[in-house]
Amino acid sequence: MEPASSSAQDARKALGKRLAEIRVASGLTKRALSANLGWHESKASRFESGSRAPSERDLRDWCTACGAEGEAEDLVTTARGIEGMYVEWRKMERHGLKWAQEAALPLWERTEHFRFYSPWLIPGPIQTGAYIKALLTSIRDRRGLIDDVDSAVEVRLEKQKIVYTPRTFAIILEEAALYHRIGGTEVMAGQIGYLLSAMALPRVSIGIIPRDIDRPLMPVEGFFMFDDHTVKVELVSAHLTVVQKHELAMYAKTFAELKELAVYGAAARELITTAIDSLG
Repeated sequence: MEPASSSAQDARKALGKRLAEIRVASGLTKRALSANLGWHESKASRFESGSRAPSERDLRDWCTACGAEGEAEDLVTTARGIEGMYVEWRKMERHGLKWAQEAALPLWERTEHFRFYSPWLIPGPIQTGAYIKALLTSIRDRRGLIDDVDSAVEVRLEKQKIVYTPRTFAIILEEAALYHRIGGTEVMAGQIGYLLSAMALPRVSIGIIPRDIDRPLMPVEGFFMFDDHTVKVELVSAHLTVVQKHELAMYAKTFAELKELAVYGAAARELITTAIDSLG
């Protein structure tokens, strides 16, 4: 996979290329455009190279100077999307965990096919309330957030009801995710046991990649795919949204390859049962 912020940087470069195309089509040089707008020439160069993000006013002024006012709103919409690609947790969670959970609801509601890969944790749609609370409490303490964990848990549990709607969920876990004792032995026992029930849901597929297999593909960062248009990746410092087509294709290919390494049905249940037994 590419560096974490590459998706946003690639998108800025693509936006810069569009700005250059609009300028060239108008017959203006960068120097002439900058002179018309009262800018230093380097400002236009940085926009076109993607090294600097233009403001909404910059984009509208650019289009006006190039006689391409009809392009302005589309460019502004694109720029707003880029701004949301790489967001630090401190910005996303500045209003608390509940707000951050609610902000994700529209994407979940418009998605028909979910693909989740998780190397370390049990992912959202199949988490128990106790497991969610342990995770969010850890996040609250590590990031120094306000204490709205209980409210955030309620939002997450309400969001989970989506697994009972006409949508499909393909979930792949590394076996290691069954052994990280989030919240302690009792919480983890309940969580792992719930996996057995979740496997019986008609639209949920759960595969587990055994940790003792010879594997051609190493574990990668956990990621969530929403249909074929969005991938979400949770980093230590930030939340990454991937929308570039070539990157989406990489994640889809990686998911398909990981899926081939996983076991399902009775073999997966055996791994889960072994993990439960290990809790003593």
